[in-house]
Amino acid sequence: MNVSTEYTTIAPHGGELVDRRAPEGQRDELLSRAEGFARVTLGPRALSDLEMISTGVFSPLTGFMVSDDYESVVETMHLKNGLVWSLPITLPVSEEEANGIRVGEEISLTDEAGRVLATMIVEDRYSYDKEHEAGEVFGTTSQEHPGVAAVYRQRDVLLGGEVTLLVDDPNPKPFPTYHYEPRRLREVFAEKGWKRVVGFQTRNPVHRSHEYIQKSALEIVDGLLLNPLVGETRSADIPADVRMRSYETILERYYPKDRTMLAVFPAAMRYGGPREAIFHAICRKNYGCTHFIVGRDHAGPGKDSSGRPFYGDYDAQHIFDEFEEGEIGLTPLFFEHAFFCLQCQGMGTTKTCPHDKVNHVFISGTKVREMLSKGEYPPPEFSRPEVIEVLIEGQRT
Repeated sequence: MNVSTEYTTIAPHGGELVDRRAPEGQRDELLSRAEGFARVTLGPRALSDLEMISTGVFSPLTGFMVSDDYESVVETMHLKNGLVWSLPITLPVSEEEANGIRVGEEISLTDEAGRVLATMIVEDRYSYDKEHEAGEVFGTTSQEHPGVAAVYRQRDVLLGGEVTLLVDDPNPKPFPTYHYEPRRLREVFAEKGWKRVVGFQTRNPVHRSHEYIQKSALEIVDGLLLNPLVGETRSADIPADVRMRSYETILERYYPKDRTMLAVFPAAMRYGGPREAIFHAICRKNYGCTHFIVGRDHAGPGKDSSGRPFYGDYDAQHIFDEFEEGEIGLTPLFFEHAFFCLQCQGMGTTKTCPHDKVNHVFISGTKVREMLSKGEYPPPEFSRPEVIEVLIEGQRT
């Protein structure tokens, strides 16, 4: 179940784009057969992971991880076969559910309404150490970290095995106009003539700092993929529908239409900082990006209750140094925290601006969210006025 890689100048991770969807002509028969299988109900994250595995975003994964791959990823950030992979993709079930499932058995994966979405051949059933996973993957065992808290909430047994998707829409698509599977996105890049494409991951509205680094990157490539995450996030984040309106607005007003593209990234957010930066880069490589922007505190959850950050500002950049050249396959682009300089009257970083810090207005999604929550109107140095209007309107509804 693999598809051609002819639509891009970069190969998918592992060499081939995975496609775990059953042929349309066989789906009715397979669904009928699956009705008699033991069932496992998927929550929001597992639903998202099922879609991402099945459509190739998580290439080379063909299913949820077996214990050998899980342990290798947790310990070394590589799959058992040596390929770079930084986050566990697992299917947790309860002890009771696990006791009713045999290794080698084929089971049905359903949504919470009971609809059969896929089947999985159970290749492995294993226990795991949640605290150890948290410490290795997130660098902390504190439940104040949202990624750690999510691991601790998981059930106690993991099932591993290859999946076969039996439906077209396993996960609701709230923004279907902007939903592209990897093969189609690669085709679009080819149609546009883009050979060098830079991906940008975000779960925040685009503020002036983002705009600065995106346009800096756009100077050296053919196209920019603005690829906002719209899967499961925490309640503190601005809702996806409001963010999408803000992206549409800023791209319409301030970006070249023939060199930019908006497409959603339907993954669940792990808040895994450095490790998630590697994971995000690999997923964008599978979409066909040749470059990927990594800025300050990529995929970080912020600070704990004592005000201490979980990750250093540039830890998500430094982690790329832990891999051999060519292991990840695409080119990361590292940017410092951009600011608006009152003397320069424009955006810059310490690499481009000679003026003292007193002249620097630092911008972040967290700061914009804080001001909006207090009913304050962020200044134009923070974000484009048209974007702020969208965000304020979103708070009213």
